[in-house]
Amino acid sequence: QVQLVESGGGLVQAGGSLRLSCAASGRTFSSYAMGWFRQAPGKEREFVAGITWGGGRTYYADSVRGRFTASRDNAKNTVYLQMNSLKPEDTAVYHCAAKATYSSGTYRSPLDYDYWGQGTQVTVSS
Repeated sequence: QVQLVESGGGLVQAGGSLRLSCAASGRTFSSYAMGWFRQAPGKEREFVAGITWGGGRTYYADSVRGRFTASRDNAKNTVYLQMNSLKPEDTAVYHCAAKATYSSGTYRSPLDYDYWGQGTQVTVSS
């Protein structure tokens, strides 16, 4: 089982940057593909970014591609989301999620994931 704890959220002006972190418990972190999702009030949870178990492949939602970068450090059991050129529409609670797999496939549905963090709030002011 994996427990996930996000950090790094906050209030930032449009055009600014934030880096989110997701720390995972357990000794098998490297066997999990990881994803970032976000949920704004009144909206469904949506996919933001994903990264394979070894970090060799990343993929993004069209709305964030070129602005956000996912990475991971398996030695530190941590996955990151670097967010640049933030926009007010990026405001949401951001969650990380873990899927037990060694596949290099892409996983964009919340139903694909086994474990979730509680989330961290990101607010972008205009």
